[in-house]
Amino acid sequence: MLTILDKYILKRYLTTFSVMLLMFIPIGITIDVSEKVNKMLENHVPFKAIAQYYVDFTIYFANLLFPIFLFLSIIWFTSKLANNTEVIAILSSGISFTRFLRPYIIGATFVSIFALIMGFFLVPRASEGFKNFRYDYLIGNGSNEKRDNSDVYRQISADEYIYVSSFNPVSKMAFNFSMEKFEKNKLKYKITANRIKYNEKDKSYTLFDFKKRKIGAFNDVIETFAKKDTVFKFDLEDLTPVVYIAETLSYFDLIKFIEKEKVRGSTNINVYLVVLYKKYSIPISAFILTIIAVAVSSMKRRGGMGINLAIGILLAFAFVFLDKVFGVLAEKSSAPPIIAVWIPNIVFGILAIYLLRNAKR
Repeated sequence: MLTILDKYILKRYLTTFSVMLLMFIPIGITIDVSEKVNKMLENHVPFKAIAQYYVDFTIYFANLLFPIFLFLSIIWFTSKLANNTEVIAILSSGISFTRFLRPYIIGATFVSIFALIMGFFLVPRASEGFKNFRYDYLIGNGSNEKRDNSDVYRQISADEYIYVSSFNPVSKMAFNFSMEKFEKNKLKYKITANRIKYNEKDKSYTLFDFKKRKIGAFNDVIETFAKKDTVFKFDLEDLTPVVYIAETLSYFDLIKFIEKEKVRGSTNINVYLVVLYKKYSIPISAFILTIIAVAVSSMKRRGGMGINLAIGILLAFAFVFLDKVFGVLAEKSSAPPIIAVWIPNIVFGILAIYLLRNAKR
């Protein structure tokens, strides 16, 4: 049963976190609009597409800065409780610090469940819309983001390889396609095409300027067509850049995709696993950050709320920094992804235990 005190703190927890999101998201949208408004006007982007982009941007932005929003909101309202001597009154009445922490843990449970659902289903869809809009309307020639969609080379089976020089996820078209089939480490045939387009209706592919070269013992056989429809064993995702596809798959689709890539012997498994493990690590961080924030801000300080907010901002950005550093380390090195992804939670979990023990004293 929740007491009046539990309901009071829980209400402040959820309300402050919601207000923090509503405060910072419009700021993020304003900054993004100021950076991209000229490009949108130049490309005559439809208003409907812009509106959908900023819906996706809101979800993407909120998930990206989730730890900072949560941490600062708890620091803010708990510091106000401490400055108004409400925390002292609560603890002086005989309530232990652990009991005082209970409504915060309940609030963290609500937030973590919300973050889990977002990470499993909402964020992948928003990420896909967010990236598609940027690719279709905003990215110019030579930009770094466009190069992320270039030179996609994939092994699709034990003896088959495909390559495209660039891929457009909106039009589902790739350029400078080639496919090589080997048999006993010898090239059996090679297919090339100027363009390849995926037909969603019948799950076939249309190849333009098609050319197939079969390697013979003495003579090669060459087939050419201006346009040819065919079916391949590989999926559309195989033409998609590694990070792009990982971030846009829902939880269950990502699990299936990883299993398929393991069977193929893909060298990019770590990238996919980082995205998968973060779907669990971010919700768990809600509990860790909540404990740290309460332990830091429940004490009344001479400098007031400003000192608590400064400490909160420093710790929040330190958490985000560790999360990004070890995420990249797992993708680019041989470090086990599950360990690299969970290191920020482990480090800050130890810090939470230390601060909690001191706060109880």
